[in-house]
Amino acid sequence: MSDPEEKAIPLAPGEHPPVPGAIKVATKDYAGTRHSARTKSRKQALDILFEADLRGEPIDRVVERRSQEGDTGVREYTAQIIAGYQSHQPAVDQHIAECLAGDWTLARMARIDRNLARIAVWELDNTTIPTQAAISEALELAEELSTDDSVAFLNGLLSKAAEARG
Repeated sequence: MSDPEEKAIPLAPGEHPPVPGAIKVATKDYAGTRHSARTKSRKQALDILFEADLRGEPIDRVVERRSQEGDTGVREYTAQIIAGYQSHQPAVDQHIAECLAGDWTLARMARIDRNLARIAVWELDNTTIPTQAAISEALELAEELSTDDSVAFLNGLLSKAAEARG
């Protein structure tokens, strides 16, 4: 196995390691994984929302910076998700908060899970995408990208969100 230092990625300007000595490394490459165009769009939207959340920046600034850095562009459905979430952000976040159990809050959720929930709840509440498709897409991405407990957590939260909308 190679030394992790060999695969270290430089930190972005203003980015700091979460703990002293931590390095930034590339994540697993899912290029060989076959996904539908919609799944790829959701993944791209997740990347953008996650980055904005992590950096505490407006979503538009993240998209602009990515473009300046040579990103190939935003997929059509990604743009719909991003614009839809931005225009419905208070309602989407409120709907998620109402579906959280006990002392859980949006801020307490894992960043990946929070943003997967945002995409799925926006789709549930504002599109004609079938409920099961919106939920299963979020769960598939959670299984690939988040913790072992995320799939069960998001399944419960999104099922509750789907029931609450009528």
